[in-house]
Amino acid sequence: MFDVVRAAHGELLVTDLGRAREFYCDLLGFVVTEAAGSALYLRGYEDVVHHSLVLRRAAAAGCGHIAYRVAGPDDVEAAARWYAERGCRVRHLTAGEEPGQGVAVRVQDPLGFPVEFYASMAPAERLLQRFELHRGAVPLRLDHFNLHVPDAAVADRYYRESLGFRCSEYTDAGGQVWASWLHRKDNTHDVAVMNGPGPRLHHLGFMVGEPMGVIRACDVLAGAGREAAIERGPGRHGISNAFFLYLRDPDGNRIELFAGDYLTADPDMPPLRWSIDDPRRQTFWGHAAPSSWFEQAMLVESIDTGALITPTAPKLRDRPDFVT
Repeated sequence: MFDVVRAAHGELLVTDLGRAREFYCDLLGFVVTEAAGSALYLRGYEDVVHHSLVLRRAAAAGCGHIAYRVAGPDDVEAAARWYAERGCRVRHLTAGEEPGQGVAVRVQDPLGFPVEFYASMAPAERLLQRFELHRGAVPLRLDHFNLHVPDAAVADRYYRESLGFRCSEYTDAGGQVWASWLHRKDNTHDVAVMNGPGPRLHHLGFMVGEPMGVIRACDVLAGAGREAAIERGPGRHGISNAFFLYLRDPDGNRIELFAGDYLTADPDMPPLRWSIDDPRRQTFWGHAAPSSWFEQAMLVESIDTGALITPTAPKLRDRPDFVT
């Protein structure tokens, strides 16, 4: 069908671009590659391409799209055909229509998410060893998306059987998949799907080089009088083993700073099962998550109208255990 390489970038909608720039760049340390019109194109210090995070000014906060890189131009066209054949809405993007990016296709996928597939992006200087430029949490790259969906078992099958993702870990609720961590690159996940009103984006996860990057983010935010941006953590997840911190930007959009998961390159590695009754899956250690972490997530855009989509309630039993 088409070869997905990795989670590549996410677009967040913000109501005040200057305020968002101060949060993401001045405090957390993201690098501005380009400011174009009503959007900022940002990258991390490990990125070698134009952007891994887009901030676009809009009337309301939310998610504009998420994007996967595919192996080549033929895969972009194959993705367009595959979704069109299944009745999904498909929009073709010319090279440069999204600054820095080659030709792409944006679809409203079967789960309701605006998802972009592209094969090429303009190069940018890799700043991993430009230590004199590092600031804030030193975000390295986008790592994953976390999605709320009304039926995680259906979403798990879609990503595995249709898109060729592998499952690293999952939560079992009475024999049903309650949440699943799925990957194409060789770490724990490029995307996680979990039961909740959807389609909604729970968070974008950004890799930092070490746990001290997470602690540094806490110090910087507190020093700037912005400690209220810290929603959850720091702590360690059971699922993924990662050290984590969840932040809310000035519009309430959520990102995770993430460090220390593990390699999944061995195709013989079986998925790790967690019971929904095991609290260590969410928090191996650390304070319990606040109710906002379970209940709140970002609405996503329609690729046709730009309107934010009203989510559908979960199909499984009503239980607010939306995992990591």
